[in-house]
Order: sequence, then C-alpha cells, then structure tokens
Amino acid sequence: MDYRRSHIAGACYFFTVVTHHRRPILVENIGLLRAAFRQVKVRYPFDIHGIVVLPDHLHCLWQLPPYDSNNAIRWSQIKSLFSRELPSFSDRPSLKNKREKGIWQRRFWEHVITDEHDWRTHMDYIHFNPVKHGYSKRPCDWRWSSFEQCVAKGWYSPDWGQPHDVLEVERLFIE
Repeated sequence: MDYRRSHIAGACYFFTVVTHHRRPILVENIGLLRAAFRQVKVRYPFDIHGIVVLPDHLHCLWQLPPYDSNNAIRWSQIKSLFSRELPSFSDRPSLKNKREKGIWQRRFWEHVITDEHDWRTHMDYIHFNPVKHGYSKRPCDWRWSSFEQCVAKGWYSPDWGQPHDVLEVERLFIE
C-alpha cells in the first residue's frame, strides 16, 4: 500500500502510536520505551516538545532537524528497540515471517503542525489525554508525560486542566 506521508525537513509533527490490539504494555515497560527513545535520538536527532505515554498508546510532538524529513525511520527504530526486549505476543506465521512480535500497530498517525495555534492545540491534547481517558483527574497527576517539564518552561501553569477549567479544555478535544 502507498501511504502518503509528509516529508518536510525541519517540520514539527504530532504523532499517535498505538500498541497492537491496544495491549496495555507501555507504562509497565516505560524504562524500555525511554531507552529506545534515547538511543534513536543519538543516531537520528529530534526534539520532543511534548509527550504522553498511556498504557496502550502515546502521543508526541517532535521537531525534526532542518536537514531531515524522515520521521518514519525514527519510529521504526523506536518500535524495534522497544520490541526486542519483550516476548512475542503473537504466534501468527504472517507476523513471524516479518519478524514482528505483535507489539505495535504497523503504522502511526502523523500530522504536520502548521502554526502556533495548531502547536498549542496539540500540546494541550497531549497533556489532557490522561484525564480524557480517565487515568488521572488532572494533567499534573500523570507521571508519564512532559507536563511538568512544560510547566518548568512556563508553557503551562501548574493547575492547567484542573476541574475549574475542564469544560474549556474538553471543548477543544471533542472527537
């Protein structure tokens, strides 16, 4: 199949990456996931503006270097490095023939960030996602996100997304 991907050097991208059959394995293996990200960033640099890891999927916002447009190699490597350390979740011959373990959905969803409003909307989506899925009552309570780092940078107030402004935040993310 021919998937249309954006190939824009230096672009900022929003991604959603999901485990196979939404298996909840990411948080319990967060150390492996972090190690995979660190290793890939050495060989294929990129900046992470925001990230949230939930049990069965993750969202992140990346900035690629000005000379590079290949986000797919980065995801391929992250998924591969993470998967190597885990047992196979599938005995299907079609997956075994492709050396896949049934850990990740084969593809990922991407969106090229177009402007500051788009960037802000996706950052808010990332950080409100644990609340949306019922994993925490407030963004600051979810350990596996970049929310604290973003507060330290002055991008958010520590109480952003708390009950007093949930209606406003939820309005942004009606799906």
